[in-house]
Amino acid sequence: MCQLLERVPDTSSSSSDSDSDSDSSGTSLSEDEAPGEARNGRRPARGSSGEKENRGGRRAVRPGSGGPLLSWPLGPAPPPRPPQLERHVVRPPPRSPEPDTLPLAAGSDHPLPRAAWLRVFQHLGPRELCICMRVCRTWSRWCYDKRLWPRMDLSRRKSLTPPMLSGVVRRQPRALDLSWTGVSKKQLMWLLNRLQGLQELVLSGCSWLSVSALGSAPLPALRLLDLRWIEDVKDSQLRELLLPPPDTKPGQTESRGRLQGVAELRLAGLELTDASLRLLLRHAPQLSALDLSHCAHVGDPSVHLLTAPTSPLRETLVHLNLAGCHRLTDHCLPLFRRCPRLRRLDLRSCRQLSPEACARLAAAGPPGPFRCPEEKLLLKDS
Repeated sequence: MCQLLERVPDTSSSSSDSDSDSDSSGTSLSEDEAPGEARNGRRPARGSSGEKENRGGRRAVRPGSGGPLLSWPLGPAPPPRPPQLERHVVRPPPRSPEPDTLPLAAGSDHPLPRAAWLRVFQHLGPRELCICMRVCRTWSRWCYDKRLWPRMDLSRRKSLTPPMLSGVVRRQPRALDLSWTGVSKKQLMWLLNRLQGLQELVLSGCSWLSVSALGSAPLPALRLLDLRWIEDVKDSQLRELLLPPPDTKPGQTESRGRLQGVAELRLAGLELTDASLRLLLRHAPQLSALDLSHCAHVGDPSVHLLTAPTSPLRETLVHLNLAGCHRLTDHCLPLFRRCPRLRRLDLRSCRQLSPEACARLAAAGPPGPFRCPEEKLLLKDS
């Protein structure tokens, strides 16, 4: 409903001014009125040189002319803004406990309890479990048990749909394979923030734009990380991945790297340099298996860094893969004797390594002899 706004009378003007106001009822000041006119309490008389009537019936007041202060007709007042409430994180309610028995159509319960059914389901594969989920609602809830899904393989999928991602989160696998998929950075970050118990993550063949989500996701239980054959990975990208997060919590004194607890790291096909290896030795000191195969920049100085007296990997390395590293020569072979726990050393396809030098290393070994099932592949039984 429109509101009628009345004109505010000017009490400071004389009787002659009020007569002129009555003659000009229905008129108002134009929109281009200067600020000085509004502050002047006088209004020029009709017909004077101070004002000029325009075609629309309004009168425009020239600067310098006096006139009474009139209230401009305004529109309806806007409604009051509602009070701003505090925003809180709304979490879904906790899920109800799983039923221990399977209800039958007759109203009774099946004699086999839930624990017995889960032991039967453990012998089924992913495809069979998905079929069992369609039997009834109780079986559908039981088949989401994370003990039935220790590993999920979504490799070589061109695109990952939201139902796939939500299905992974509901199953909470310990190992997730996303190699050679089109997973985006947003999708990977969404997954990793909801898989706190993830122990193995395979991202080989993915783009670095997607893999960079590892820099902002906490992975406290991660033990295996596969980053093989990721394109356009330089020392600067690996530095972001290895260094501790810059935004530590207030009061936190310990700056731990993201890969402090990783035991197996696969970096095959990456453009690693000795600078990246130094960061790796500092921020991933618990590695027992390291894959540097087909890294073009790995040579004799890299082996010296890995086996140096100050290197923590000297006492922890068990499996070392250097296949396809063409810069390695026979001079680096005696350095491997510094690693007493080494059980597997892969030097296949290294052009500058002679088979005779590899055979001498296998005969001596660190600290015992190796067997060579293939040329330049040294294995020791544990």
